[in-house]
Amino acid sequence: MDRDSACRKRSYILTPARLAGKPAPSKMANLSDIITSKVRIKILELFFSNVKEMYHVRGIVRELKEEINAVRRELEKLEQVGILKKEPRGNRVYYWVRRDHPFYGDLLSIAAKTMGLGAELIKNRNKIGKVNTIMFSGGFVRRQPKKHENDIDILVVGDIVLPELATLIRTEESKRAKEINYTVMSREEFEFRKKRRDPFLQGILSFGRVMVVGDEEDLVS
Repeated sequence: MDRDSACRKRSYILTPARLAGKPAPSKMANLSDIITSKVRIKILELFFSNVKEMYHVRGIVRELKEEINAVRRELEKLEQVGILKKEPRGNRVYYWVRRDHPFYGDLLSIAAKTMGLGAELIKNRNKIGKVNTIMFSGGFVRRQPKKHENDIDILVVGDIVLPELATLIRTEESKRAKEINYTVMSREEFEFRKKRRDPFLQGILSFGRVMVVGDEEDLVS
């Protein structure tokens, strides 16, 4: 097995503060820093953790363990501003994420950093090593099926402690009940492959992406 096909079990994260030679923030920002409604935050986290799902009101109430009137009120607000769409089916009203909303990509990116694996990578960045970049593929964030079995879900660039990273990846794999394909490169290897227009790296960078750590311009320029 060549190196490209073998590098499915590694990943890390990257902090812009580190790149600038500054200490990383002691507290990770989350949605509660910009949205004051606890119920609205829970609803957004639920919908953007799996943007393919449709939910009915009572199902949302069970998931969030919040009072039904508070949930209905926040759903109506999110539907009025166009973030969610609703449709009655029988005696139920279903809601789902509108992908044509101008903030769709922004909310998806925020969710990738503040929930699930992205949040764990950022929280544990000091254990993982010296990270330059962490990139999730768009399909991974949206939970879309892979077009090809070996498509890479996560690219990590830096000097990484692989066992620490692998532990976080395995936890997310158990939650999703599927394998996560990830690859780890040193900064030197990444720059070398990029300059040579390496087909493996070009294939990773040619699709949609969500930056968890690092700057997209630095990644592709």
